Amino acid sequence: MPRKNTDEYAPLLIKDHGAKRRSKLPNGSLLMAMFAAGIGGTFQYGYNVSVINAPTMFVQSFINQTWQDRYQTEISEKLVTFLWSVIVSVFTLGGLIGALLGGTLSVKMGRKGTLLTNNAFALLAAMFMGLSYPAGSFELIIVGRLLSGVHAGISICVQPLYLGEIAPTQYRGLMGMGTSIFITVGILTGQIMGLKEVLGKEEYWPLLLSTTCIPAIVQLVILPFFPESPRYLLIDRGDDEGCKKALKQLHGASHCDVEKEDIEKERNNLLGFKAKKPWELFADRSMRLQLLTVMLLNSAQQLNGINAIYFYAGYVFTEAGIAADKILYVTVGTGACECLTALTCGLLIESLGRRVLITGGYVLMSICCILFTLTLTFSNVSPVFPYLSMVCIFAFILSFGLGPGGVTNILTTELFTQTTRPAAYMITGSVNWTSFFFISLVFPFIVIGLQQYCFLVFMVICTSVALYIFFVVPETKNKSFVEIQNHFKSSSRKGQTADSSGATLLASSF
Repeated sequence: MPRKNTDEYAPLLIKDHGAKRRSKLPNGSLLMAMFAAGIGGTFQYGYNVSVINAPTMFVQSFINQTWQDRYQTEISEKLVTFLWSVIVSVFTLGGLIGALLGGTLSVKMGRKGTLLTNNAFALLAAMFMGLSYPAGSFELIIVGRLLSGVHAGISICVQPLYLGEIAPTQYRGLMGMGTSIFITVGILTGQIMGLKEVLGKEEYWPLLLSTTCIPAIVQLVILPFFPESPRYLLIDRGDDEGCKKALKQLHGASHCDVEKEDIEKERNNLLGFKAKKPWELFADRSMRLQLLTVMLLNSAQQLNGINAIYFYAGYVFTEAGIAADKILYVTVGTGACECLTALTCGLLIESLGRRVLITGGYVLMSICCILFTLTLTFSNVSPVFPYLSMVCIFAFILSFGLGPGGVTNILTTELFTQTTRPAAYMITGSVNWTSFFFISLVFPFIVIGLQQYCFLVFMVICTSVALYIFFVVPETKNKSFVEIQNHFKSSSRKGQTADSSGATLLASSF
């Protein structure tokens, strides 16, 4: 090769060589930063979703006793059920509020600053729920659950931002899976803490609900030792030195220059642009396909039938002959199953890519919906069918965890740039929490009306989303944020060219 060409391509050769020297897993600093963000972030979301199930009867009994002590009369069963429903569902209202706050806070306070400040909601929630019994006030549980929801809504918005922005391109999928992994670990931990052998006895329920303070304290102790997002420091704050220091700590001195070059390319692409508000993102024609995609994926994450599977799990386990007092332990098995698949997805995402995992997950879920409908329909024909239904439950959970459960948040990070990402998370968070509330409200009526055939509705949803991803969503593995945006820009130009050609042809025909 001539010397001139060698000199010209030297930077590329050095970059490739540096990439090859990277290990297959992120370094210890990156993994510890992921732990520090996750333990007080989406872990809390999963924990608070599952931990409320164990003390159901105890809290309802407390409501009944409190009412009787206050008004010297027994409360109606319908009112107890209503108040319990409020305690459970107010979490989603808090989540929606948190999602609307998260994007704005992440721009003003930074990703790390928002995560640290967010722990105030968790600590207050733990205090209110812990004091509810000695204070004789079930209203404090409602307030605590609302605050837990606000914390979860902010976490599920800001944590993926932080993890996606501190990760190098080749580890972005694995680091992004931290959001899903911590949700599933939180669900599993909540189920274990609710066992009678741990804190599942009646006298321990206030303590059980107040344990949400522990992850918050852990994050407050650990996260300050890790830097703010390098992308936020350079692009949003213009802090060049802070960005260099953060990259050295997170990626090591030998790789920080390559990562800084990538961030500077994105900054140059965004010169003159400020962080967009959600309504500005809706008005931006160049971002509509990305926005439509992530809104569809986030709504499908709640409407794909995963909640229905958990609803039917208890019935199926009973039909399979599992004793009522043992069903809680089998439910822990479903949590462990989802946790295992999230970890597996994290290991596979950089080799198989996003499209394969999420499309494959939805296809497998569609098949499981059909098989589960059949096994439930013929459950009285043979004693084998309830066991086949159990297999379908675990297969559905595995399919969800392997694709839609983990990849959705990663795509929300990857399909947007630094100036549009916070607004995108506000929008998708709102869609996710609204869908969560909608399915919680409507699902019981769907079951009453359609019974086991409700899974055919979920099958249509899963199949439709799989087809949309296959034909519309590009593979983002090993692509920088700038490369991904250029792909969508070129697709948009092709669409505009096709539209103008069609209009010209139509005009000429007249």
